Amino acid sequence: MTDKYIQLLKQFPPRTINNDDELEATQATIDRLLDRNELSSEESDYLNVLGALVFEYEQAQAPIPDIYGVELLKVLLEERQLRQKDLLPIFKTESIVSDILNGKRQLTVRHIQKLSEFFSLSPAVFFSLSPNIKAIA
Repeated sequence: MTDKYIQLLKQFPPRTINNDDELEATQATIDRLLDRNELSSEESDYLNVLGALVFEYEQAQAPIPDIYGVELLKVLLEERQLRQKDLLPIFKTESIVSDILNGKRQLTVRHIQKLSEFFSLSPAVFFSLSPNIKAIA
């Protein structure tokens, strides 16, 4: 582990979330990271850990569908009768939206932040459990 990652762990040690106060504290830490323009690989890894903890807690409280990431984005588009054009404020071009929906590109941390705001959902639901989230926009 690098010193930078250890510092992140010391500032806010990741722990199992047991109540709404702990959830809010974890979400605040996630939000501070998402507010940055770019994340280091250590920050991105740490963000993934916190996202997994939030996801686990939210699953236990009010189970969400067993879909996440891009698959959830596809469902949200269909349910809300949105088109790729409706996501231009998030992704800038339709080709980027298309590439993400077709698995040719990954969601970035910035995309996740903007999607969570756009759909009023926790950023955790847009984290894929297998591929890494890119740290750049």
